[in-house]
Order: sequence, then structure tokens, then C-alpha cells
Amino acid sequence: MKSKSRLFYKLLLVILLFVAGFIIAAIVFPTLNLLCSANAARNHRDALKKQWICWFSSILKLEITREGNVPLHSSLVVSNHISWVDIIVIGQYLPAYFVAKSDILAWPLLGFLSRQAGAIFIRRGDKKHIMETAEKMVWLLKQNRNLIAFPEGTTTVGNHVLNFHASLFQPALLTKTAIQPVAIEYLGDAQHLAPFIGDDAFVPHLIKMLGLEKIEVRLSFLPTVNASGKNRHAVSHEARDLILGQISNDALYKQHHSA
Repeated sequence: MKSKSRLFYKLLLVILLFVAGFIIAAIVFPTLNLLCSANAARNHRDALKKQWICWFSSILKLEITREGNVPLHSSLVVSNHISWVDIIVIGQYLPAYFVAKSDILAWPLLGFLSRQAGAIFIRRGDKKHIMETAEKMVWLLKQNRNLIAFPEGTTTVGNHVLNFHASLFQPALLTKTAIQPVAIEYLGDAQHLAPFIGDDAFVPHLIKMLGLEKIEVRLSFLPTVNASGKNRHAVSHEARDLILGQISNDALYKQHHSA
């Protein structure tokens, strides 16, 4: 009974959060655009987006163990991809624009909020659209903004890392932007419940995550990739190896201590 009451309470908070998000996106953002300079409006929007994500993190009861240093300057942050929760995990640590699959646009309300928040959407298999996406990424990086991308292109159960799409790294090379690899690992009960894969639908998965008493996550900011003199394929392999190495080392550590 107590767990059901907790779930209903969290669901109510999420509904209120999304209502607040709609008001911010539909009313506050346009007002800022009218009243402030372009740069000031963008800074205010970034602060509001980060705060909204922090509220979402609090409702989900995320318990994050953070390792490494959050980048202080404009970066292309690249991470392994397990769940939509990844966005909440990383997004609360730095204001950023997410590079996401166009599938999200079909999600109830969240698609609208993502678009209004400035997310960059990739339409898989459309070369012209991919080029337009790269141009948007270059423009944002030139404005000293952070970008967060998931170069695997899809989610996994979290115990391995798929090959990275090297094209996502080209904008960072063109703008000489730092490439910051990040490894995400869900622990405890969340290790098996967090993966959002296959035909999973957002709302049922959200309810499942809200049913957890807490969501334990290890978030590792790894050494930046030195891109000097390297092409996009080389830096994508290096970033993937760093993330895979972190996940593999942690898996070996947990295996050793559980033996």
C-alpha cells in the first residue's frame, strides 16, 4: 500500500512537472526572446532547462555517484546510451543541447518540450538531414554551447558499447571543440529496469522507473579525447574505447567482490 501511494504521489509530481515544462516552453521562452538579447535569452533558457531536469531527477530519486570533472568549457559530450533517463542523469550537471533521434518527436508532450528546448533531431538514413544536423551542431559549438550526443545511435542493456557513428564527431573537429566521453552505469534494481530498448513505450517505462524507491547511477566523466591531427573515425574509436574500458573495469570489480 505504501509503495502504491508513493507511486501515485510521484506520478502527480511528474504531471505537474510536465505542466510546468509546457508553460516554460510555450510562454516563458517566447517572452524571454522578446525581452532579452539573443545571448541573454539563451542563457536564461539554459538555466531553466537545467532546473527542470534537476526537478525531474529529484522526482525519480536519482542517486548519482559522479566521478571525474564536469567540463568547464564548451564540449561535445558523448556517452553510452541505455535509457531516456540518461538525459536526466547528464543534463543536470551542465546546460546543454541534446542530439536525439527524431523518434522522440512522437512522444506525448515530451517531443514538444524537447523541440522547444532546442534539441537537435537526427533522422536516420536521410543523408541530407544528417548534413543539416551537422550544420546545427557546428553553429551551437561556435556559440560555446555544450552538446550531448549518444553516438551508438540506439540504446543497449548497458553491459557493452556499440560502434559509434563517427559523423557525430565531425562538428567538434571543425570547431576544435573538446570531446568529453562519459560512461553511464545503472546499479542495483535499476541495472535491469532502466534499459529502454526495442518496442518499449515511454509512459509504461516511466511508471516502472517511478516504482523504484531510488535509481542508483554511476556517472563517470572520463579524460577528454585529444583530437589534434586525428580524423573523426580515430576520435570516435578512442572515445568508445574509453567508455567501454570504464564499463568493463567496473564489471570486473563487481564480479570480483561478489565472488
